[in-house]
Amino acid sequence: MDLMNLDVKGKRVLLRVDYNVALMDGKVAEPKRIEATIPTLRWLLERGAKVIILSHLGRPKGWDQSLSLKPVLETFREISARERLALKSVGLWDRPYPCRELEERVGALGQSEVLFLDNLRFHPGEEKNDLEFARGLARLGDFFVQEAFGAAHRAHASTDALPGLLPSAFGFLVKRELSVLGRLLDKPAHPFVVLLGGFKVSDKIGAIENLLLRGVDKILVGGALAYTFLKANGSNVGKSPVQADWVERVRELMSRPKNAGKILLCRDHAIVRDIKKPGEARVTPDANIENDWMGADVGPKTLTLFGGVLGQAKTIFWNGPVGVMEVAPFDKGSSELARAIAGATQAGALSVLGGGDTIYAVSRAGLDESAYTHISTGGGATLEFLEGKELPGIKAVERRGPFSALV
Repeated sequence: MDLMNLDVKGKRVLLRVDYNVALMDGKVAEPKRIEATIPTLRWLLERGAKVIILSHLGRPKGWDQSLSLKPVLETFREISARERLALKSVGLWDRPYPCRELEERVGALGQSEVLFLDNLRFHPGEEKNDLEFARGLARLGDFFVQEAFGAAHRAHASTDALPGLLPSAFGFLVKRELSVLGRLLDKPAHPFVVLLGGFKVSDKIGAIENLLLRGVDKILVGGALAYTFLKANGSNVGKSPVQADWVERVRELMSRPKNAGKILLCRDHAIVRDIKKPGEARVTPDANIENDWMGADVGPKTLTLFGGVLGQAKTIFWNGPVGVMEVAPFDKGSSELARAIAGATQAGALSVLGGGDTIYAVSRAGLDESAYTHISTGGGATLEFLEGKELPGIKAVERRGPFSALV
């Protein structure tokens, strides 16, 4: 499972990455997922590996050129030049595969050369976890390296079936994700505080329950997520979004005696009648929201409460903004809490941030990612890991290991 146990010189390495990045006007809008794989790429290229990069992008229905990896390749070239990778050449296979022509193209690769295969999801066999599709990919490589933590919760051909067909290892990014996230579940320093925002209770309830079972000290709930909790707690939430199907489960969760005092909800809110008219916003005196109004951000009482708890924390996990980040002044709450977590980190706390919107909140606050211990690339995979679920893309590599023979 350790990349450093692989003798990759002159060998073909299938590197599964998560380059599922946002595109804007046909260009990569946010390159962080590409940048995060550079240490593993550097290690492979400096040792003379022939690297075949596998990634998906979006949710195409068949061969959709708008979701080709071509713009990702261009950004990859720019980053490679800036990082001075020992990269001799990089190309893109933009035709259907697996096929004999691609095998010949891969066979012609030289040491420290890279070939991208276009979007894995152009092929129906990928999401179906089709063994024959995986076997076609396996014929292209000598080793498989899992570096796509963000896709590790999917049982797809490139994450689940493929590692079972080749000697396999984790890349440096995945190893760090597993190490740091593991610290949240295995004897974290206390107080351990979790800050959750965003919208879907259904995406986060499993992680909330597992973290409570494992002894988290406080869970702070903000954002649209909070209105389902507040409704379950008997508060009036006005026109704020609520996942009605989850209210009863949340009510039952909060009513458990062992959870008493652990889940902290908003004490006040910045509210509006229409999010397009932020100038009409006002702050509620308490947790209740009038019928014709909706919550848009946490209020000052909530910020004082949440900020104080975070300031005392020794371990922090944050996923999801607590307000409508795209519309000022409703980015205030998330920005202030981002600063509070950065301050706690500087004072020695372990801080882990997950989710693209959370990272956006950091940038809106004028902070750099280096202000925190770890920025997870996982999204849904991070939440499922914290829920205690088995991640197919991780287990497949653990089962196979680096010294297994090709089948």
